[in-house]
Amino acid sequence: MTVGFAPPVAGSATDMRLLLSDIGPRFRAMAHGIGVGVAATADSAGRPHTRVMQPVWVWEDGRLTGWASTMADAPKLADLRKVPALSITYWEPAQDTCTADCDVEVVSDDAARARAWDLFASTPPPAGFDPGAHPTWDSPASPTFAVLRLSPRWLRVMPGTLMTAGEGEVVTWRRPPGQG
Repeated sequence: MTVGFAPPVAGSATDMRLLLSDIGPRFRAMAHGIGVGVAATADSAGRPHTRVMQPVWVWEDGRLTGWASTMADAPKLADLRKVPALSITYWEPAQDTCTADCDVEVVSDDAARARAWDLFASTPPPAGFDPGAHPTWDSPASPTFAVLRLSPRWLRVMPGTLMTAGEGEVVTWRRPPGQG
């Protein structure tokens, strides 16, 4: 039996706005269960660029923060220096999806780079990974190792059962205006 699907309408029974404390852990659990997402940035002319990324998400003190590794000379860094924002979507074959639209900071201090390195290494796969496996990264101080801090301003989590069986709900969150 094929179940038809129409996107949820804002404010409808299938589009529920939640507090960050409710959606943040849900988003983290789904993203970490999938592991790899497709991230989009825009260059200074507004042209989109996508790439696969593997952020590790941390839920602490009521705040969700993503940490992502990249090469220090990666094209995405040029995009992010001009437009410090990205959107990342995770998808898996059962149709579970989650998306985070984020403000992005390129992290340069040694303590935060070391913390991110440890998070990548200590988080279980599929979200976590050994950064030392990269051919040019032997430590957080490696000159080619760069770190991005992702601060969500909008989150969306949708269980695949909504598309496949008409069951479940889309949940979203938006950072209140004026909060960084």
